Amino acid sequence: MDISEEKFNELELQEENKQLKASIEQVNGLGRIIGKSKAMQNVYELIMKASENDMNVIILGETGCGKDLVAKAIHEYSGKKGDYVPVNCGAIPEQLMESEFFGHTKGSFSGAYANKQGFIAAANNGTLFLDEIGEIPLNLQVKLLRTLENRTYIPLGSNTPKSSDFRLITATHRDLHKMVQEKTMRSDFFYRINVLEINLPPLRERENDLFLLIDDYFKQKNANITLPLKVRLAMQNYQWPGNVQELHNFLDKYLFLGEDALKSLHFSEEDNFLMNLTTNTLSFKEATEEFEKQIIIKSLSKNNGNTSKSAESLDMNIRTLQRKIKQYGIK
Repeated sequence: MDISEEKFNELELQEENKQLKASIEQVNGLGRIIGKSKAMQNVYELIMKASENDMNVIILGETGCGKDLVAKAIHEYSGKKGDYVPVNCGAIPEQLMESEFFGHTKGSFSGAYANKQGFIAAANNGTLFLDEIGEIPLNLQVKLLRTLENRTYIPLGSNTPKSSDFRLITATHRDLHKMVQEKTMRSDFFYRINVLEINLPPLRERENDLFLLIDDYFKQKNANITLPLKVRLAMQNYQWPGNVQELHNFLDKYLFLGEDALKSLHFSEEDNFLMNLTTNTLSFKEATEEFEKQIIIKSLSKNNGNTSKSAESLDMNIRTLQRKIKQYGIK
């Protein structure tokens, strides 16, 4: 029985994805996404699931987490032949949104000097990634919903429907459930875009990923740099509210300013202990032990004193953790 070329390609892609899924744990990330933490392993699993079909995906996470990288990875592993079209919905003036999405014909409004293709047409046979989906106004939500249902659209100034077969991925840092309750987002639109949900963890919750990201950054910059203990301790303890984006901005500063770049990190009072560590005349051994003690205390606090969960989050053998708890006199 013959298998069509299209079906063969689909089976081949599925097999490649299975092999890739099996190898994820042995590498430092997936594509351009860097991280080996358990939280990121869960994200990689969902990326591979999403790449196996065309369901709508929504990526949730704080600003600067790398939602665009996740969307692009889904597109690339899906084997789409069309383009990946990223759109920042928050950067488009509301009065221009309809024209930007659906395109327009010459003379359809003042300033429309020629026909223009919109984002939906550009994403045909590819992926349309709408970042900050919560910024889309209600009137445009209605029109996008219609397009998602029948894959047709009408450019401004035209009466002729056109078709576009695209895969939709959206992202936001906003609480869309709350927006639905407040009626700033249509419930039918929300349920249409929210089929598979991927929650991207903030950098502060990605145990042991920080220095993988730092090493990758310096590798991309061809910078052969070893960070001093003072800088490593400060970076490890900082909460990174701007996530990976803030980390990259800091490293840019570090390349130019050296340790003076630390002044740009705004520590909370509870996090100042590490900065105090670096100003004291501690030996390397003393500073490392104090740092290790504080990390264990924070992990135990986050896990309500559960040593098993703390050992797992720290990627540490539970007996080793129990020994260190006793060594440091942690209550």
